[in-house]
Amino acid sequence: MIDGLFVFDHVIHVYDMDDANLRADRPDAESARVQLLESGRRARPPGYMADVDFARRWTIEDVYEMVFVDAPTDMAMAQVVPLFDWYEDLFSPISSQHAMAAAYPDRVLFCGGVDPLYRGLGDALDQLDHQVRELGARSIKFYNGHLPKSWSCDDEQLAYPLYERCRELGIDVLQFHKGTPIGLQDVESLRPVDLQRPARDFPDMQFVVHHLALPYLDELINIASRFQNIHVSLTGVFNYCLVAPRRVQEIVGRLLAEVGSERLLWGSEAALLGSPGPYLDAFMALEIPDDLQDGYGYPPLTRDDRRLILGENFARLMGIDPTAARARIEENAA
Repeated sequence: MIDGLFVFDHVIHVYDMDDANLRADRPDAESARVQLLESGRRARPPGYMADVDFARRWTIEDVYEMVFVDAPTDMAMAQVVPLFDWYEDLFSPISSQHAMAAAYPDRVLFCGGVDPLYRGLGDALDQLDHQVRELGARSIKFYNGHLPKSWSCDDEQLAYPLYERCRELGIDVLQFHKGTPIGLQDVESLRPVDLQRPARDFPDMQFVVHHLALPYLDELINIASRFQNIHVSLTGVFNYCLVAPRRVQEIVGRLLAEVGSERLLWGSEAALLGSPGPYLDAFMALEIPDDLQDGYGYPPLTRDDRRLILGENFARLMGIDPTAARARIEENAA
């Protein structure tokens, strides 16, 4: 527990970046893995977990200890990343994420993931049926940027059938990797502008945008300030509290001013960035300094903001009562 707040880490991954999972037919697979691992290293403080081999197949026990033992996390969501470009079994596989949710049902929810270019739209729709009905997925993750071809999130023939099937299956929280391309993907394929039309056309659905869509922060803030069903995941940004606090102050201050804390979500990206513990401590100590408040009109970061961001916003999206969830966790741990 951290200051009595309910912490719901909405994005963790049981990664598989082992050599055996790299696609032998893609000569750029190793360079893409190196780039991803390097992005994680840059966000970690110097020397933090320097002796850990991140380029391996992680176990659910590894990730559980990192997220729940070494950090004051109450609940988390294990998310599939439907990125097939360089990995035989994705790099955040369906089976591993589901296994973690199945092993720790009081604390972990399963977020599935599909892609219409992987094995075609028909297979993606079948996978949605399977992941929701058989595996109990509570949300679905999309990654639309690929090599050599990407797809657009507002494509009525390719994307809309996926959203419609999610609606039929009772899934109303859809999550999107935006910005932060991996490897040599075209960055413009991951611009967030293609979420505007779906947000209009599916007003009953909630759209979560990951990674602040960097380098398209301005576009994302503009969109999120206007569309009340767009939510902003701070994955990969909060972590910079320890290495670039001023950058985080500026970004969080602007988000508070233009979007509001009610649609901001905490996510650690564990295991890639290490245990969430130090980052949570740093965020609890983070303040929006006077010069940003006076010079830019940014509001202070209050305890109520932290309460919403760290857990209650995502709990609301998932239909979870934090008090009841914590009581169930404590009862089953006794």
